[in-house]
Amino acid sequence: MENDLQKSILSPTDDRLFKLLMSKPELKPCLMDIVSAIIKQPVNDVVVRNNELPTDDTGDKQERLDINCVTADGQQVNLEMQSSRMAEGTGGNHDNLKNKSVYYLCDLYSTQSIKGKNYRELAKTYQVTFCTYTVFQGRETFVNEFMLRNDEGDLLNDSITEVFVELTKLERVVQKPVEQMSALEQWSVFLQFVDKDEHRGVVDKIAETKEEIKMAMETLIHVSQDEKERAINRSRRMWQTDYESDMNTSRQTGREEGEETKAMSIAKKLLIRNMPVDEIIEITGLTREQIESLLIA
Repeated sequence: MENDLQKSILSPTDDRLFKLLMSKPELKPCLMDIVSAIIKQPVNDVVVRNNELPTDDTGDKQERLDINCVTADGQQVNLEMQSSRMAEGTGGNHDNLKNKSVYYLCDLYSTQSIKGKNYRELAKTYQVTFCTYTVFQGRETFVNEFMLRNDEGDLLNDSITEVFVELTKLERVVQKPVEQMSALEQWSVFLQFVDKDEHRGVVDKIAETKEEIKMAMETLIHVSQDEKERAINRSRRMWQTDYESDMNTSRQTGREEGEETKAMSIAKKLLIRNMPVDEIIEITGLTREQIESLLIA
């Protein structure tokens, strides 16, 4: 019942809500704190930048970073919430997701200007992917960090770092006393469990002891009471459910549609339901031109 709206919190593992929480100017302390937890050093300031990767060709796919930010000392960090499974081939290694993350990382690193600099002056760059499903089945740790090393484990360079945070592997973490959790563990528990009654007490304790998470939680509660936000969230969940269901069907029948084709199919369904174009853009990630082309067809 909507009378229970005060208790019903939307999940921040939705990539749209995650981006909203971490990019709000008034919540900069939250972004600074989570970035600091990831790069394992104090962050005095952070600036959110343009989230589009440049393309050389107008026909190229426009990739959009979730939260592309730079710290006061120039380090680049892109935070991404992977809230639905990507279309993958056979083998179960999540190669599509991994390759996408590497692409984002390398592109962000290589777009730095080298004019008037030595290569050693290029800023360290991090690609951080929070996952709502398990990527590394054989590893118990929920944080997996990758750098450039040789086959004996010797570090070549730490200028680029790939970080995966698997929110499905927090069973042991959530049982720890709050005061023994690291900052990244506290943030991960918040993201995964704030909307779930079973661990809400732990999340409340974390919010009591960590001001930045308390700020994020209060904002999330406020956003969760907005009827428009709730409607968009329901539609996004429907799109993700339909997408994953259709992809499972496609795999079973031996054919897989592209992500854009599937998004266009979902957009068409939402247009039939008279959903505003702006909201369909938010849900599917398609451009206005792509959606409006469906109105003409």
